[in-house]
Amino acid sequence: MNQHRPCPEQCADTVPIKINRVFDSCSDRDCFSNVQVSLCGASLPDNITLVKSRCVQVSDICMSIEPVPFNRGFYAIDLTYTFQVELIGYERSCSSCSTPLTGTAYANKSVILYGGESSTKTFFSNGEQIGETNSCCETINLPTAAVQVVEPITLETRIVCTNDSDCGKPTRNIVMTLGLFSVVELLRPVTILVPTYEYTIPTKECHTDSESPCAVFDKIRFPAEEFSPSTLNASSSGQNCPKEEKHCWCTDDLPPQQSEQNLS
Repeated sequence: MNQHRPCPEQCADTVPIKINRVFDSCSDRDCFSNVQVSLCGASLPDNITLVKSRCVQVSDICMSIEPVPFNRGFYAIDLTYTFQVELIGYERSCSSCSTPLTGTAYANKSVILYGGESSTKTFFSNGEQIGETNSCCETINLPTAAVQVVEPITLETRIVCTNDSDCGKPTRNIVMTLGLFSVVELLRPVTILVPTYEYTIPTKECHTDSESPCAVFDKIRFPAEEFSPSTLNASSSGQNCPKEEKHCWCTDDLPPQQSEQNLS
């Protein structure tokens, strides 16, 4: 912990600091349906009749910010999510024979948030610059968008057939339904005044645990809940969630694997 000597309130000084202020933000839960997976290097083998999701992660988010006409200070944020997908393909005739598949998928969404207005340009000694001048000698100073996500939840994975006009025959593709929780924010650098006290140093001492591995293991709480499988009623009522958390997502609440469909 840090510690400072008691000081009357009137002796607190104010200093300016540079921070990124969040002007507007929103949270959302998106369900992206019919997200087509582009397999890496090859098409879906003909012997694969069933696919299941193994891992899906967000590898990149492309963001585009444009001012909203006739609404000064508001901006439209176009987001393109890139998902790295790992799948397992099965043959109908041999369920034990599996084929690993990897691919990429994309999904889009748009939001409108308030980001304020600014007609200044800022230059930093490290070469960074905020704001630019367009062809009409007008200063464009857009806010910065930040997106936070957790790894998506696979709700469905299936094989579909689409007509290919070039080849004249149906093409087999993999499509997924993904659930994604996200928080989108618009930020601008601002200078604010904050009260300050004396400089402090940590009072906690640095040390290395010299106990034996078995002594460290003895301090770990016995995981009793791992040896007590929950029932359906307990799962639906949220009893498996930690009591100290008001909002949580239990793994037992995830949809069953019945959503995985094969090609009939």
